[in-house]
Amino acid sequence: MTLPVAWTHPLPEPDMAFTERAREQQNQLTKPPGSLGRLENAAIALCGQQRRQTPSADRVHIAVFAGDHGVCEEGISAFPQAVTAQMIANFAGGGAAINVLAKQLGASLEVVNLGTVGEVPADLPGVVQAVIAPSTGNIAVEPAMTGRQLAEALSAGDQAAARAAEASADLLIAGDMGIGNTTAAAAIACALLDEAPETLVGAGTGLDPEAIKHKATVVGRALERHGKNRDPLAVLQSLGGFEIAAIAGAYLGAAARGIPVVVDGFIASAAALVAVRQQPALSAWMHFGHCSAEQGHRRVLAALDAEPLLDLGMRLGEGSGAATAVTLLRSACALHNQMASFADAGVSDGSDA
Repeated sequence: MTLPVAWTHPLPEPDMAFTERAREQQNQLTKPPGSLGRLENAAIALCGQQRRQTPSADRVHIAVFAGDHGVCEEGISAFPQAVTAQMIANFAGGGAAINVLAKQLGASLEVVNLGTVGEVPADLPGVVQAVIAPSTGNIAVEPAMTGRQLAEALSAGDQAAARAAEASADLLIAGDMGIGNTTAAAAIACALLDEAPETLVGAGTGLDPEAIKHKATVVGRALERHGKNRDPLAVLQSLGGFEIAAIAGAYLGAAARGIPVVVDGFIASAAALVAVRQQPALSAWMHFGHCSAEQGHRRVLAALDAEPLLDLGMRLGEGSGAATAVTLLRSACALHNQMASFADAGVSDGSDA
């Protein structure tokens, strides 16, 4: 199994000289220090990540990774598996939420097809064909992926990060599409955080309480089969999904290329948890877009020491919450870059009071 370089090699660190210079600049702008709260923190972080005095969130690259899950055999979703392939066609046609948000942001958008039970035409516009298999294995009874499949999924994410770098992206957003993927994400989170399924398993596509209970039982079976191995790679291979692995690969690949990422909801955060457990230095490259309404997301965010920018009750996936948060990051950049200093505006900073 040949893994992307970013999985095992040290990641670069943000440039602390730019970080400190940005913090000093914030303290000279015409406002009480800290009065713009986390908008200030975001701008300061972006300066260090992007190694420049004027941070930017203008060029955004969005990669939506799609793949099916064998665990759907256990009846854990309110939607049929055919929806994954159908949604890939919808993305290609411009009709999904992430299409609308990408257009609003002027962001580049690609969809990476990693394998679906339903048929996906080979010539769909904007779709990268990186098919690994029609679906993962049923995690309740077998590992999700072989070693080769896991390496291919991680590499697909890394290649998306490479395309973002080629496009000189300021930010990368990785989205997900895959019926059954909240089950896989919950299993990953339970394994890495040593939590009971009942704590992290949620409604996903809209399950009722009895169906959620069944879903938690399925996750429990997967955890029992997997055992106590907490190695991130082993957990991902045993319990994950093609798209979850690809997102982890995209995050690490982006950081390796000096591109900050905006993390989406529960699925993306489960991928982030895996990637951070593998490479703790990745944390310095992450902005968290929103807190999902999916039950387990707050616990995963807490484990990542993350403060999401938004909490809107969203639970769609696709990268939609992260894309919505870009507007706030753009505001943070504009404030940092365009506000006058006390000296320039002839305003007292209070030091002579």
